[in-house]
Amino acid sequence: MNRLARFAGFGRDEDDDDVVLQEMESGEPAVERMDAEELHEPIIEQLRKVFDPEIPVNIYDLGLIYRIGIAPNGDVDIDMTLTAPACPVAGMMPVMVEDAVRKVEGVGRVKVELVWDPPWTQEKMSDEARLELGMM
Repeated sequence: MNRLARFAGFGRDEDDDDVVLQEMESGEPAVERMDAEELHEPIIEQLRKVFDPEIPVNIYDLGLIYRIGIAPNGDVDIDMTLTAPACPVAGMMPVMVEDAVRKVEGVGRVKVELVWDPPWTQEKMSDEARLELGMM
């Protein structure tokens, strides 16, 4: 429940009263974080909305996302690659990924690292991506 809803009394119980009291005493809002496992699927959902401008398939199904690390505090570290080092969107793709992941509620800091090892190959694509590109 967000802070405004708690102040308005929606779904209020004794535990919520304690949180509101702590916020008032500290002057800082209590940030509700989701469990790292709960963040994984919404992050993937957002990554599937990011497309390489040259390929009509999202970057997740293309196999460009190598690692999604989620810390207990909601911070996210992503290792990604591109289809080729000379990709014309090399400078903006990590920013697009960072912006997409920040939209997920419960995510804290987002850091996207562009990696080249192992190199991307077509074998990293999902079956859905291969089908979309007529490779199956």
